[in-house]
Amino acid sequence: MNATLKAVMLMVLVALLGTAGCGPLAPAGVAQAMSDKPRDTHPAAAPEDVEALAEGNAAFAFDLYGTLKDEAGNLFLSPYSISVALAMTHAGSAAETARQMTETLHFTLPADRLHAAFNAYSLDLQARAHAETEGTPFELSLANSLWGQKDFPFRPEFLDVLATNYGAGMRLVDYAADPEGARQAINGWVSDETRKKIQDLIPEGAIDGMTRLVLANAIYFKAGWRDPFDASATSPEDFHRLDGSTVEVPMMHQEESLGYAAGEGVQALELPYVSGDMSMLILLPDEGRFEAFQDGLSAQTLEAILSGLSYRPVVLSLPKFTYVSAFSLNDALKELGMADAFDPDKADFSGMDGARDLYISNVLHKAFVAVDEKGTEAAAATAVIMEVTSAPIDQPMVVTVDRPFIYLIRDTRTGSVLFLGRVLDPSK
Repeated sequence: MNATLKAVMLMVLVALLGTAGCGPLAPAGVAQAMSDKPRDTHPAAAPEDVEALAEGNAAFAFDLYGTLKDEAGNLFLSPYSISVALAMTHAGSAAETARQMTETLHFTLPADRLHAAFNAYSLDLQARAHAETEGTPFELSLANSLWGQKDFPFRPEFLDVLATNYGAGMRLVDYAADPEGARQAINGWVSDETRKKIQDLIPEGAIDGMTRLVLANAIYFKAGWRDPFDASATSPEDFHRLDGSTVEVPMMHQEESLGYAAGEGVQALELPYVSGDMSMLILLPDEGRFEAFQDGLSAQTLEAILSGLSYRPVVLSLPKFTYVSAFSLNDALKELGMADAFDPDKADFSGMDGARDLYISNVLHKAFVAVDEKGTEAAAATAVIMEVTSAPIDQPMVVTVDRPFIYLIRDTRTGSVLFLGRVLDPSK
């Protein structure tokens, strides 16, 4: 490994639920070195490739949740955002590093089909968000960008893959001479793309004169409930925490026909958003069973629950909640199998610059979520820093979500998990 290690930061940005809008192509004063290849707006991705991508995304989501479940308090993350960012990183990986990333992220497709599938799914999501439908469809915008050290020899093949499949153009900055100016420019892009939900994602000192590249992904999504809650029915009620204590929280109420399933030790409830192909799935373990259910949560668990969902009348009580979750993903990703990417003596990202002089030094994730009577709002950001070197059907089912629960925001058309979280205390 070259002793003069260079630094690369890979950053993923996700903001869910807000009005769609894109920031400028590049902040004022930031030059660009775009690949001369335009984005492929008709990628040759078969439906089964997009299906395989969604299946892998769900498997990675629950693997990652399993490594993070011992974090204290509420938890929220965007597996889809993390997958997109690491897919762009994967495009520059090679040899054993690439193999470990492939297995950890559950990428089952060859590289060319993998990136085409990510492209196809992204374009499909945006097309559905802008489709002419009855009611208000979900709002969504997706953006990717590269922030590279000027005069650094990035491989054209690497830039072409990201341009054609992710629409990611290269912004040229000077980390060596002005790392703080570069940090502020990237943070400005983040703020614009997330409707100000994520401010100062990259803290002071996180990038320095050795940084060479930041890859960024931003997703912004907004959706209201198909059946909004009546705000006048919301009232303060007790929520029972894991330690047996209670906290008073605003509890929403409604009676609607909803997807419902009851399995061993858990109730599941699906709340559709107005678009019809996005939903929130709530998993409510029986009293005293939360930790056991959480320990066994997997893609197979989800598949079994979804197969048992059926629509029936439900009297629902659900707490309003708003919180922020933040953590480093380094240990989680190493534990899941991609340790070499973090090791300066083993990492191979030669696909980025032709040399084995880049490695990941940190992966940071921060997410925000708010659930109220109208719908859901969420935002998340990930930074990957690389350095060189059943009851009778006619009777309503009463579901009172007054204890810890797990929830997913899903694309019901493909099964892709956009967000995954848990609520241990809605008041936090």
